[in-house]
Parts: sequence; C-alpha cells; structure tokens
Amino acid sequence: MATAGDLAANFQKAADFIRSLPPEGSIQPSQELKLKYYSHYKQATIGKCDMPRPGMLDFTGKAKWDAWNALGDMSKDVAMREYIKIMVASMSENEKTPASEALLKELSEFLKV
Repeated sequence: MATAGDLAANFQKAADFIRSLPPEGSIQPSQELKLKYYSHYKQATIGKCDMPRPGMLDFTGKAKWDAWNALGDMSKDVAMREYIKIMVASMSENEKTPASEALLKELSEFLKV
C-alpha cells in the first residue's frame, strides 16, 4: 500500500522531471498543460489559493491565479496524485529517453496502487 511518504516522493520526482525540461527541448508542453502543472503544484505545496487576483494587465499572473483558484478546496494529497497523473498522461505521448521511460514506468506503477 502506498504511503503519504511515497506520494510526496513520487510527486517530487514528477515535479523535478517537469522542471528539468529544457526550454528549447523536444518536449514543449502547451500553455494549458503548463497551467495544469502550475496550479496542481501550487495546490500540492501551498494549498488553497488565498492570494488576491493579479491586476488586469498581468495576463500571465491572472491565468495562473485562475487555474490555481479553480482547484478550490482540493487536498494537497489529491493535488499531488493529480499532478503525477497529468505528468504520466502527457509524457506518455512524447519521445522518451531511457531515464524518462523508467520514471514513467515507476510513476505508472505507483498510480495503480
């Protein structure tokens, strides 16, 4: 059975992998996918969005805030698990290296537990 420690460790592996993607690399997440990663990461690490919405000229900030705020009262554990699911689903569609293939297999197995 998976523990909270397993969830946090696997979430961190997924987040580290996404963060390590080179800006000009072969894997280029869409803006929509980037917002999903951002919002679920914030929800998992901070919790519910309780910050004021950015000003009307901060388009990027507003998009990020809206995505995070839309998660409402989602628990940190659910946000971690959803982040992993999003990462596995999106990365399964991309070209893989041996390291990314191993990580996807490990995280996919974790999600089955």
